[in-house]
Amino acid sequence: MILPFTLVQLALACLVGLVCVALGLAGRKPNDLTVLSLGLVELLLLAQLVVAIVAPLAGNAPTGNPVEFWAYLIAAVVIPPLAIVWALVERTRWSNVVLGAAAFAVAVMVWRMEQIWSVQLA
Repeated sequence: MILPFTLVQLALACLVGLVCVALGLAGRKPNDLTVLSLGLVELLLLAQLVVAIVAPLAGNAPTGNPVEFWAYLIAAVVIPPLAIVWALVERTRWSNVVLGAAAFAVAVMVWRMEQIWSVQLA
């Protein structure tokens, strides 16, 4: 993994989480801002998926358990679309909170993937 890219993903996911939770607690229903911002988090996760495929071929293999890394990555890629579907089906203020929780979950998972990739020894 690339540390600066990971930090950008982490910062964006936390910012999206804060915005979505704040708007949800303020009583706002899901809108383009909240749904598309989580879509941007998903787009960066898909880019991370490509990096995770290419990096070992370029000589940057993970030092931790690759199965654990891929389990985190696949789960992180699945979470935002499911939260977006939830928000579009159930258009209440709590759907924004769910979008925020999904963004925070992705942030934690991205940081854990960084740890697995670069800190642990196999």
